[in-house]
Amino acid sequence: MRSGFSALAHLRKLLCGSEGAASSCARYAYPITKDTGSSALHWRGFATSLSEDDDKAGRPTTPWVRQVISGVDLIRHPKYNKGLAFSDSERDRLYLRGLLPPAILSQEVQLERIMLNIRGKDNDLEKYTYLTNLQERNERLFFRVLVEHFEELLPVIHNPTVRMACQKYNLMFKSVPRALFITLEDRGRVFRILKNWPERNVQLVVVSDGERVGDLGDLGVQSVGVPISKLSLYTACGGINPAVCLPVVIDAGTDNEELLRSPFYVGVRHRRVRGDLYYELLDEFLTAVKRRYGNTTLLQFEDMVFENASKLLNMYRTEFPCFNDDMSGTAAAVLAGVLAALPKTGGRLGDHTFMFSGEGAINACIAELIAAAIAQQTSQTVLDARKQIWMVDSKGLVTRERGDSSTLEGYKLPFCHSGPEAPDLLSAVKLLKPTVLIGCTSTSAPPFMFTKEVCATMAENAKHPLIMPISQGDQVEVTPGEAYAWTDGRCLVATERRWPAVSLPNGRTYEPGQCTSTYIFPGVGLGTMISACTKLRDEQFIAAAEAVAKMVTEEELSRGAIYPPLRSIREVAAHVAAAVAQKAYQGGYATALPKPHNLLETAHVEMYNPQYRRYR
Repeated sequence: MRSGFSALAHLRKLLCGSEGAASSCARYAYPITKDTGSSALHWRGFATSLSEDDDKAGRPTTPWVRQVISGVDLIRHPKYNKGLAFSDSERDRLYLRGLLPPAILSQEVQLERIMLNIRGKDNDLEKYTYLTNLQERNERLFFRVLVEHFEELLPVIHNPTVRMACQKYNLMFKSVPRALFITLEDRGRVFRILKNWPERNVQLVVVSDGERVGDLGDLGVQSVGVPISKLSLYTACGGINPAVCLPVVIDAGTDNEELLRSPFYVGVRHRRVRGDLYYELLDEFLTAVKRRYGNTTLLQFEDMVFENASKLLNMYRTEFPCFNDDMSGTAAAVLAGVLAALPKTGGRLGDHTFMFSGEGAINACIAELIAAAIAQQTSQTVLDARKQIWMVDSKGLVTRERGDSSTLEGYKLPFCHSGPEAPDLLSAVKLLKPTVLIGCTSTSAPPFMFTKEVCATMAENAKHPLIMPISQGDQVEVTPGEAYAWTDGRCLVATERRWPAVSLPNGRTYEPGQCTSTYIFPGVGLGTMISACTKLRDEQFIAAAEAVAKMVTEEELSRGAIYPPLRSIREVAAHVAAAVAQKAYQGGYATALPKPHNLLETAHVEMYNPQYRRYR
């Protein structure tokens, strides 16, 4: 039997012919090659093998898996399938003749047909299911649809629809492997399980244990839809090749009684395991990721309770570039809105007083990043910067004088200042006169609404107050229309969900911003990859927020928009990536050396192109 090397050499000879023809073969990149991240054969020494750059130049490629695929196998492979876009010559060469109807439809025509089908669905969940099926049969068309219709489809592939899909995942499960599932019973063999994933060059892992899926709580293994959704956004917005992405669910059980009783639940059937066993499994998993994929692999912890996520970040942030999107991504998105509004709200970041209303640790995460940004801009300490930030929870203003400091959650303590007692939000707003009011509750209804009196008082405190009701549940603190009406159109508004433009009786039309971490994490992912950094720091998220804020034009700000339009999300992600990478190089933890001359240009070049490729 031939050795592996001699077999490859023999195959090359068969494909290329004589030595004289070999140079011609090399020119067209016909030797064994692979796309970035695929598990196909690859000749490392062959300098002209096809890459994504060749793809952008329109050069042809060979659809390799572990061998050249053709015929029905090619049509069934979502990475290479083009549907009816295969040309006549491709149908002949790749043994597709007769397997497809005779018509040839371009990707543009296919995209139009897909959108007609999507718009014909009755609800967003049906649209989500349709898009999921498309992704499983034609990957490039799926991402082309997302890229070109991102504003319309964001609520379908992300919140709130993805959470509805997670609730019904036990009925929607298919045998197609779209994520990796690891349970407590897999301890001792996690590395072997990682090797079962078909792609070898993984650079981005989104991992969830499903304990806190927004306001839905514990969904166990059914939270798998969230990491899959996040990775779709990494590709659609940040241009990260889907082949390098890995969604993972750590199934440590669930405390959801309804799921445990359901005969269709697809996870392990026991109560959620916490403590040492949980952390031992996570440690084995993260050690396996480092061993398999390297220490520049970006790790995103998703839908974990604050205690677990913060502990994991503190334990592993020196070993990996890792973050939690609820904690860092949302915080950077809020900071971006505050920075973008400064030309209208006036002054610098340190000149404003911030008030948070709501329950949950996300408030403290946002506040910490704002404090770090204030300290960075004003050269004061973070301790001093925190004094400009106040918290209001269900019991009123958080102060030492309230008398419950010893029983407060740990994340509230840095913002528990000496101050007047205020039993509700309105009295706190009147006493402290904040210029920025942020409402964020992720697990229940907001403790206080932004009433007419609250908004009117905010308008008395500042000429252009910033009001951000970004709670994730069905109930929001105030609608944009109410906030504009109660402040005579002088406030700036950003919400967690998308709202239409608001017209007031005075004839003015305002565009409320959508405060979403989608502006942040795709660019952060791309930036960590082009720099191959080994750490993620707060200054990188501050730089990401500043990059987003700079993308807001004066015209958009005059209409009340404090975020760039979502239709330009890829350009936003490129600027965020350049800013994140720049901080990595400045901090000395970037390993992609030498540093590219133009990081923004590098970000654009590295972006995944979902257009169809030509096959030979």
